[in-house]
Amino acid sequence: MPTLHSQSADTLLLTVDFDNNDHARDFLALLDHYAHDPMGGGDGLSLYAKAHLVERLRTRTDFVGILAYRHGCAVGLINLIEGFSTFAARPLLNVHDVVVHESCRGQGIAQQLLEAAEQVAQTRGCCKLTLEVLEGNHGARLLYQRAGFEPYGLDPAMGQALFFEKKLNSEAPQAG
Repeated sequence: MPTLHSQSADTLLLTVDFDNNDHARDFLALLDHYAHDPMGGGDGLSLYAKAHLVERLRTRTDFVGILAYRHGCAVGLINLIEGFSTFAARPLLNVHDVVVHESCRGQGIAQQLLEAAEQVAQTRGCCKLTLEVLEGNHGARLLYQRAGFEPYGLDPAMGQALFFEKKLNSEAPQAG
């Protein structure tokens, strides 16, 4: 049975249970909706991701997904991946994706998902929540700042941390 994170008069938050076909379907639909948005890259999920993401995440103990439902419809999703802070010698929780269906934005769903993420982090004994956000995503940046997030830096004289990536093996793994 999925963990109930919170329930308000109109929103139900449940931990994603990939053994529940409805959760798996809703998870992929919302993530694909986000991936089609310019803030999610604009292209949608690849066929490979659609075919393999649920099975790959199902067994990971460092992953937590939380779905938001309103009136029986999936309207929001937050994906969390546990990491580790070597400076604090404690786990941390990275907010990897925050998705609110475009028809429901501005209604407090993302805030509820972030509050649920904080509950998960506290339960896991995490020292902090982390996330990255596109510089031009002003709405999300404002939301995160209102939720208590701030740019990361160790020493103000050294500036804020930047997020870099180096893509590896751009082809999907072959079966067999």
